[in-house]
Amino acid sequence: MIFDLAFIWAGIIAFAVLVYVILDGFDLGVGILFPFAKTESDKDVMMNTVAPVWDGNETWLVLGGGGLFAVFPLAYAVIMPALYLPIILMLLALVFRGVAFEYRWRTQRWKGVWDMAFFGGSTLAAFTQGIALGALVQGIEITGRAYSGGWWDWFTPFSVLTGVAVVIGYALLGATWLVMKTKNDLNVQMRAFAKPLAVATVVCVGLVSVLTPFQDPVYFERWFTMPGVFYTSAVPTLVLVLNYTLFKGLYSGREISPFLSALSLFVVSFVGIGISFYPHIVPPDLTIWQAAAPDSSLAFALVGTVVLVPVILGYTAYAYWVFRGKVDPEDGYH
Repeated sequence: MIFDLAFIWAGIIAFAVLVYVILDGFDLGVGILFPFAKTESDKDVMMNTVAPVWDGNETWLVLGGGGLFAVFPLAYAVIMPALYLPIILMLLALVFRGVAFEYRWRTQRWKGVWDMAFFGGSTLAAFTQGIALGALVQGIEITGRAYSGGWWDWFTPFSVLTGVAVVIGYALLGATWLVMKTKNDLNVQMRAFAKPLAVATVVCVGLVSVLTPFQDPVYFERWFTMPGVFYTSAVPTLVLVLNYTLFKGLYSGREISPFLSALSLFVVSFVGIGISFYPHIVPPDLTIWQAAAPDSSLAFALVGTVVLVPVILGYTAYAYWVFRGKVDPEDGYH
C-alpha cells in the first residue's frame, strides 16, 4: 500500500478519543459540579448550558469505540475482557445521566433523585474513564492473541489516581465552561471553583506523569533517552504555560480564554500519553500493525470515514454556533 492504513486509522481513533474527551469532558464536569449549585435556578442554568450539545458530544465515543472494533479487532478483543467492569459501569453511568436530562424537567417529587443521577452518572463515568486509562498505561497482560490477566488487574493505586485525576480535570473543564456560559452569582461561583481545580489538575497531571515512566521500562527509555527527551520535556513546559494563561484569564475577568486553556491542558496531556504509547495500541506488547484488520478492510472503512467525520465536525460546529453566548436563566430545556 502507498499509505500506511494502520497508522492512519490509529490517528483517526486517537482524534475521535481526544475530541470526545475535550467535548464530553466539560459536559461531565458540569454534572460533577451540579450539587454545588446554590439554588434550583442555578442547577437549571447549569443543565441548560449542555442540554443542546451533550448527546452530540457522545457521538465521538461511539466513533472511537466502533472504530476500534472495526479496524483494530484484536485490540478490541484484548481491551474489553481486561476492562469489562469499568466499561460497563461507565456505560450505565452515561445511561442514567442521559435519562436524568429528560426526567428531571418532568417531575417535582423525584427531582432530587434525578439530580443525583445526573451528578452520580457524570462522576462515575469520569472516574471509570480515568480507571480505564490508568489500566491501559500500566499495561495489559497478553498471552498469544488473548487477554491473560485477572479480573481485577485494572484496579491498582495508579489507575485509581488516574481516575481521580480525570474527575478533577473534568470538573475544571466544567467550571471554565460555566464561566463562559453563565452570568451573575453562578459565574462568580464557578470562577472561584476553577482556581483550586486548576491547581489540583496540574498536581494530578504531575503525579501521573512522574509515575508513568515507572509503569514499564519501555516508557522510561522513551521518556529519558534521545531523541524522545526533546518531546517529553516540552510537555511539562506547555502544562505550566497553559496553567499560567488559565489563571491569568480567571483573575483578569476573561471568559473564553480560561476554557480554551483548560482544553489545551487536556490536549497536551493526551499528546504526552501518545508519546508513551506509540507504536503500541495496547501496551506493552501489541502494536497498531499487529492489531489492525487486513488492509482491504481498513481501506473500505476509510472511505466511509472520510465522508462521515467532516459531517460530524460540521454539525457539531453548527450546534455550538447556534447555541453560542450566555444562557438565559429564563430559558428551559424541553
